[in-house]
Amino acid sequence: MVIDGHQDIAFNSVLLHRDFLKSALQSRFHSPVDERNGSRTVGLPDLIRGNVRIVFATIWALPCLPGVVEVPCYNTPREAYDLARQQLDYYKGLASAGHITLIKTRNDLKSVIESGGVGFVLLMEGADPVMSPEGVHDWYLDGLRILAPSWRATRYAGGTRMPGPLTEAGRELMTELDRTHLILDVSHMTDEGFFEALDRFHGTVIASHSNCRAFVPTDRMLSDDMIRALISRDGVIGAVFYNAFLLNGWKQATSSKSEVTLGHVMKQIQHICEIAGNPRHVAIGSDLDGGFGVEAAPAEIDTVSDLSKLGDSLSQQGFSDTEVRGAMHGNWLRILERALPA
Repeated sequence: MVIDGHQDIAFNSVLLHRDFLKSALQSRFHSPVDERNGSRTVGLPDLIRGNVRIVFATIWALPCLPGVVEVPCYNTPREAYDLARQQLDYYKGLASAGHITLIKTRNDLKSVIESGGVGFVLLMEGADPVMSPEGVHDWYLDGLRILAPSWRATRYAGGTRMPGPLTEAGRELMTELDRTHLILDVSHMTDEGFFEALDRFHGTVIASHSNCRAFVPTDRMLSDDMIRALISRDGVIGAVFYNAFLLNGWKQATSSKSEVTLGHVMKQIQHICEIAGNPRHVAIGSDLDGGFGVEAAPAEIDTVSDLSKLGDSLSQQGFSDTEVRGAMHGNWLRILERALPA
């Protein structure tokens, strides 16, 4: 079984009009190549074929930034909220039609594992759709279980390429996250915001899709000190399968897909294991179809069904069967069993 800690399924379906119920190969055959977002790798048939049983499925509203074209974006909190609600409604529609299960409780988690179906844990990436810090309670009641305050900068915190600490609203948000028992996702947070958030928030912490700054030295990646801080909180870090986050200097316009392999993903995982002294804190957070396509994924990855190949790579590198299961699904399961309500 595979658990993937990050996929932008609703954004791609609602705003890019990609049919999640079709396989990636079907979609590629019937649709022209998306020059901006790449060729698809994710569809429900691909998840089923690859035994990707649980996905942290995002609610991601795109801010109106320079270069954003065509895709609806937001300028105000209300616009962010409306875009996010469309994505929430999309997930609810998938669940009501029986295509997936929304995992809100430990009982839901158990049911998905036993039934053989596909379950989604809802993750909001960028907290601007939360109209006020207290608003996280309403989102929680609607099924949200993970919140990432940042993407770029938001009203709550600085983010990737937009430096800044937690804002005053962000500090209040940490208090409300504690009260709701939401999981905090520190992906995209600045160093300053990251450490302040961990000081103020006392619940379960993850990095759903973050790689190591030791290999790609940008503010989007985790420094070794950040990795140590997550380990001290028994957090889990999902490895991103985006070539530019795996090999420093890789650029889709000038580099080849074949230059990056699952060996580069292994380096990310091994680095975290070396810092931790164990493999308890590593997992998958592929971010496949997260603004890039098959052209920018490692050589062995054609669709999301190929995530299972990482297990073979782990075994070949000397990971025990138990450790392989931990990285492929067990470490994320531990987080969910700890944080979800009964």
